[in-house]
Amino acid sequence: MLFLLLLWIWLLTPPFSVFGNQCSLLRDFSRGYYKDGDLVIGGLFSLNIFSGIPPSFSSYPSWFNTKFVRADKHYQHVLALVFAVEQINKDPSLLPNISLGFHISDNLFRERLAVEQSLILLSGAGRTVPNYNCEARRKLVAVIGGVKASLSLAMTNILGFHRIPQITYGPFDADLRDSGQFPSLYQMAPRDSAQQRGIVRLLVHFGWTWVSLVVSDNVQGERFARTLRGEMATHGVCVALTEQIPETKYYGTMEIRRLYTKMDANFVNVAIIYGDIDSLLLFKWTLSMVDESGKIWIITAHWDVSVRIDYERKDDAFCGSLSFSTHTSEIPKFQDFLQTVNPLKYPDDIYLKNFWEAYLQCQFPVGSFVQERVNVCQINESHKGIPEIFTDLQLSGVSYTVYGAVYAVARVLHAMLLLRSEMEMAETGDTVRLLSWQLHSFLSRHWFNTSTGDERHFGGNNQAVLSFDILNFRRTGYYICEKIKVGEFNARAPLGSDFTINEKAIEWNERFEETPRSVCSQSCLPGYRKATRESTAVCCYDCAPCPEGEISNRTDAAECVKCPEDEYPNPQKDRCLPKVITFLSYDEPLGFVLACSALCFFLISALTLGIFIKHRETPIVRANNRGLSYILLVSLMLSFLCSLVFIGRPSTASCLLRQTAFGIIFSVAVASVLAKTITVVLAFRATKPGSRSRGWMGPRMSNCVVLACALIQVTICGIWLGTVPPFPDSNAQAEFGHIVLECNEGSVTAFYCVLGYLGFLALVSFTVAFLARNLPDTFNEAKFITFSMLVFCSVWISFLPTYLSTKGKAMVAVEIFSILASSTGLLGCIFGPKVYVILLRPDRNTREQLLRKPNASTKCS
Repeated sequence: MLFLLLLWIWLLTPPFSVFGNQCSLLRDFSRGYYKDGDLVIGGLFSLNIFSGIPPSFSSYPSWFNTKFVRADKHYQHVLALVFAVEQINKDPSLLPNISLGFHISDNLFRERLAVEQSLILLSGAGRTVPNYNCEARRKLVAVIGGVKASLSLAMTNILGFHRIPQITYGPFDADLRDSGQFPSLYQMAPRDSAQQRGIVRLLVHFGWTWVSLVVSDNVQGERFARTLRGEMATHGVCVALTEQIPETKYYGTMEIRRLYTKMDANFVNVAIIYGDIDSLLLFKWTLSMVDESGKIWIITAHWDVSVRIDYERKDDAFCGSLSFSTHTSEIPKFQDFLQTVNPLKYPDDIYLKNFWEAYLQCQFPVGSFVQERVNVCQINESHKGIPEIFTDLQLSGVSYTVYGAVYAVARVLHAMLLLRSEMEMAETGDTVRLLSWQLHSFLSRHWFNTSTGDERHFGGNNQAVLSFDILNFRRTGYYICEKIKVGEFNARAPLGSDFTINEKAIEWNERFEETPRSVCSQSCLPGYRKATRESTAVCCYDCAPCPEGEISNRTDAAECVKCPEDEYPNPQKDRCLPKVITFLSYDEPLGFVLACSALCFFLISALTLGIFIKHRETPIVRANNRGLSYILLVSLMLSFLCSLVFIGRPSTASCLLRQTAFGIIFSVAVASVLAKTITVVLAFRATKPGSRSRGWMGPRMSNCVVLACALIQVTICGIWLGTVPPFPDSNAQAEFGHIVLECNEGSVTAFYCVLGYLGFLALVSFTVAFLARNLPDTFNEAKFITFSMLVFCSVWISFLPTYLSTKGKAMVAVEIFSILASSTGLLGCIFGPKVYVILLRPDRNTREQLLRKPNASTKCS
């Protein structure tokens, strides 16, 4: 039993080596790149990507799997730190008489390895002893590490316990801002909250309103997607589908093809991609293995999509896409530094050797052993021998952050040394003996300038990135693309000038001959509006034509708008045209015909009056009350003339005269007809013996009837003109495309009172004439008056519905026609037979003919 217990303890105990009273962990991998100095800055970088077998809970885990794939462009993180340290050591104004060193490790984006390398940094440059520092004094003052949140958290659990300042160089993460939970962790990168606005401005500029989101399956990916969706919603952009890249599971070719299938099914040509750098690099590698293309990718600033890994057969998966990049300042002397970098100058740099072997297709000898038929690397060769497309060592945003972090630590150390008193130096006897925990008070309250003049702050008040470059990946060779700046987004600039882009400089994917489209619905042309579909996103809609009287003069209009009162829509309903001012004038055919008709009937009435005056002593004229006939003929003449007032441009005078003159003149005419009818009735009653009607005979009674009837109408018109008189007006709604100049009646009630009174007189005249139609007289006017009043009433009864159903010039024409028709009816029915007798049958215009029929009747009786 004791043997089994000892065997179990031995199996679970990791390998160790005993040196005196201390133990150290044994490892079969490199401890990194170390350069000694008075003070040392740690660099826990993520350079290459782990590609070994993930841990399985079904089998006993191996201690560590060292398989990885190279992402050699990440080597620029190392170059940025080395260059910054060398520049600081050369600067006599910064940390004078003190040298900086560094200790760089590669954690392969693995949290477990990040923890272990944190322990290595704490043990110093010698062997690794957990919780022990094997150096005479601790030189480590700060650690730059953590390109993503999970790695930062893994490191801070170790470094924070020892109060070692940790400065992350990855993108800003809001979850790491809590100084109470992470007192030793500081974020160097500025906030990128403006990036989402820039992405949406780019989408809106190209009209991409139907896009996909590809994000990592973690808290950071969910936060990015939530923030971006909120910004999209305010600008009318929709997310067709969201794909999550798992952190622990393999996202393979089948998943890539499934993603493309879903994007094609939803007619999506544009996708926004965001995630952890290692996940995105593997996603890019998988995408390069799939023969899929024809999508435009929008890449966020923290990922340099030009980074390649060893397994990539081709580097054109993102050709034609667009990327945001943090706008950085040029670092002085950095390009000169690159030209001098080679393994001879930095023999301890194991990462440089890996880079050299990968891209120069050579190997460094191991000791004195050199394999046959192998190209041996020349250690003094410069970067000039490496093709530019493979190096592209202009600092990316992440490398620039590393460079700034080194300078920030150096300025904090410099400030601390300046504050130390001479007494403290004398007591310690060491001017460079500093404790790392002393840096916290300086890091949390100081603003720092890098050598390029950029400001940084670690106290949780990180400034947001204010400017982003927009890059296009253009094909420059077979399976090769390079970055070209095509635009910029400046968050500080006012709206409208914050976003600039050169579309002509953009080279899209080979599938697109012009700017690609990514919309759920085709654009609605001018003249149409968007009609939202039920149970779908707002970006999916139908196109509905604008209603009558409304237009839309732009593409994808949400609503149609009404034209101003003095304008009207064109047939296409995409713009407003000025309305034409119109009125019933003498120049147009209708006005000309009506005016000519009025003048003709006026002349006929005048001719009839002349005939009656010339033959005033004839029996037929005398028998029909000459005075009333004259009054009726004159009123009919004026009726024809008053219709001319309705034609022409309305004015104040014409509007006042139109209806009032018409009403009074017609009242006189109808009253004359009524008086003639009464006269006929009284004439036949007066022939009876003892009749009292004889006293009512004579012109006085007829004139009184006409005068009384006319005065009533004059009174009505006087009240109308004194209260709410008619006035000139314009009607923009009467006729489409026209502004009709017309007379506003002022009071509709008064207008219908005038018409109603005329109708009352006509009805009375018609009734009396109808009752007297059978009186025995050859020249009895009752029958003619009956028929004339029947025509008169028919015209004006049909006038009312027609007048009310018409608008604009048609209303005026209807009233003129009614005036002419009713006046012509009176003229023709009453005076036509008499003129016929006077001119064509003078033999019947005798007294004998007048008395013949009554005598014959008497004889028969």
